[in-house]
Amino acid sequence: MSRTTNSGRGRRRPQRHKDVLHTQGGHRANDFRCTSCRLDVSLDAPGTAHRNHCPNCLASLHVDRKIPGDRDADCRGRMEALGMSVRPDGEWLIIHQCASCGELSANRIAGDDNPLALVRLALRPLADPEAAARALLTLCPGRAPNRRRPPQREE
Repeated sequence: MSRTTNSGRGRRRPQRHKDVLHTQGGHRANDFRCTSCRLDVSLDAPGTAHRNHCPNCLASLHVDRKIPGDRDADCRGRMEALGMSVRPDGEWLIIHQCASCGELSANRIAGDDNPLALVRLALRPLADPEAAARALLTLCPGRAPNRRRPPQREE
């Protein structure tokens, strides 16, 4: 019996060579694919020794446990950029929250991060005050937001 397809081709062409290796240490040994925007990201980043977020959309994966670069976390969940923080020396940090376990982490920005994405993230609390309140509640779970109540009229 001959192998033919319904499209009328008599013989199948051999598949073209693909240089993509989907194993650990393949051609992606020095880069990773962003889970949010699907950009191939190099692990080499100016300004930091351990690239841990996408320079395009600032999303990350929960891979580090306590020490940057330890790659010891079991969660491996997607981390969303919540906001920005600034160290006393002026260095900017991205605050990420894991979508799976809820853990927060602060990551240094890299020299090739998208400046527009950084500014949008820094201005997010001004555009959406509820996002700032949610971030504070996440940082301090035992406290309720301090909201002023309007004075009640006496009749």
